[in-house]
Amino acid sequence: MAVSSPAPSSPPVSAPTAQGPTQADLLDFVRHTAADAELIASLPLDPEGRTWVRLEGPGGSEAWLIGWPPGTGTGWHDHAESVGAFLTAAGELKENSLAVRLPADGWRALELNDGVDRERRLPAGRGRAFGRHHVHEVLNESTERHAISVHAYYPPLPQIRRYSRVGQVLRLEQVERPEDWQ
Repeated sequence: MAVSSPAPSSPPVSAPTAQGPTQADLLDFVRHTAADAELIASLPLDPEGRTWVRLEGPGGSEAWLIGWPPGTGTGWHDHAESVGAFLTAAGELKENSLAVRLPADGWRALELNDGVDRERRLPAGRGRAFGRHHVHEVLNESTERHAISVHAYYPPLPQIRRYSRVGQVLRLEQVERPEDWQ
């Protein structure tokens, strides 16, 4: 389930459930955090590579503040069993995603059907939540401006699966674990 958010407001973050924060809780958190102008301005920006700072997320979630130089992106990936949310705090991001659930295990390459591609433009103040096994790539297509975003995941990321894509063929290339990015 994808949830888009309007311009940020400052509602209180709802209390997480006994099973951890929901997608809506995570979206509330990233919306509230992105509205903190002092925090957003504190992120050091690099002209060539993404920068990030780990944040305290709600209910044991993992959260990040990420800076995106012009022309950078994530490549195709998913967040395995975690649900998540992200919101653009400054600049604009583009998300390409697949409107199909992929099998979790047991494959190396899949041929995608026509009509499964989705594209979202996420200017400052816009974001979305997503469920488990959500495959997407996030890009800053600007040639001049950095973008900054806030991300939250629950449970904390057990792994990230990275994919390559040529036409309609999606290929699993690498599985990263937390020690690879922390």
